[in-house]
Amino acid sequence: MTDARADRPSPDAALAEGIAIAARGRTADEDLGALLQLAVGAVHGDGGSVFVWDPEEGRLVVAASTSLSPEDAAVLEASIQADPLHPVAAAAHGQAPQLGVDGSWHGGGTAAALPLRIAHTGVEEPLGTLVVNRAGAWSVTPGDTTTLAAFADLIAITIDRSRLVAMATERSEWMERVAHTDALTGLANARTLSRVLELEVARASRQGTDLSVVLFDVDGLAAANEAAGAAVGDDILREVAAILAESVRLVDTVARWGGDEFLVVAPGPAGMTVAQRVLDAVAARPSIGGRNATVSAGVARFPSDGASAEELLAAAEAALGTAKATGPGALAAAGAA
Repeated sequence: MTDARADRPSPDAALAEGIAIAARGRTADEDLGALLQLAVGAVHGDGGSVFVWDPEEGRLVVAASTSLSPEDAAVLEASIQADPLHPVAAAAHGQAPQLGVDGSWHGGGTAAALPLRIAHTGVEEPLGTLVVNRAGAWSVTPGDTTTLAAFADLIAITIDRSRLVAMATERSEWMERVAHTDALTGLANARTLSRVLELEVARASRQGTDLSVVLFDVDGLAAANEAAGAAVGDDILREVAAILAESVRLVDTVARWGGDEFLVVAPGPAGMTVAQRVLDAVAARPSIGGRNATVSAGVARFPSDGASAEELLAAAEAALGTAKATGPGALAAAGAA
């Protein structure tokens, strides 16, 4: 009977293939699985697993395995968490190889557990453990140890790279949000809404539909800042922003437009209805820092009040001026300005 192990690549050939996998990386799951298979084959093992620290759960979890079912992996993870002397935990915690240990917990026979670690600026960080086992007795040779240690390094590099990629992606998404969001209120910023307004005007022109632009101004914000402090003024802005976000429709876009101004782009002719809903909601809110907040609003409609974003904004500003001249909490349409 032919021993399947005889068909496996030599340790040097397996390492060369592993280096190529690490250098050309695909997905983390694919690379971990491929490197694990090579590590098991290079030392004529019968099974293997990669255990990685889960920072959110604070325990070692199975990231890849050639032999464990999901159910077996879950049971093993629990036993490792409960036993700090378990070979997997001992290698991960102590960062020392556990060689030739009882492998009954990993399919029987004999197991070798090697630490996974990476260094940044000279400081080593433990990442987990590489485990390989044989079904029978296994006297782990220095050559086996060297080979498994090399694969542990390749696996650690792969894990570290996937985490760095995830961090870079998260930071990029955060920067994207920051670039489009007002830091104080969490609404879209003026730059973002300017682009939205251009697109909505183009769509309304193309489809021959109405579009409403509503410009809101928080009444007396400068006086509130002077009398009660900037913190109260900021609270008022955040409260008005929250009311706007709750009051507009799903198809509407709302942004902080300036220091004390907010802008809503509302497809269709419902600008006056949306504006009145916001005014009523703001007026109904309890006082903030002893100040009763109100807003005034000016509404312009496409195409009757302007055929471009610039014309609509100018018309909304004129209508807002008319509203503020009337008194706090007033509403005016551009056609009546």
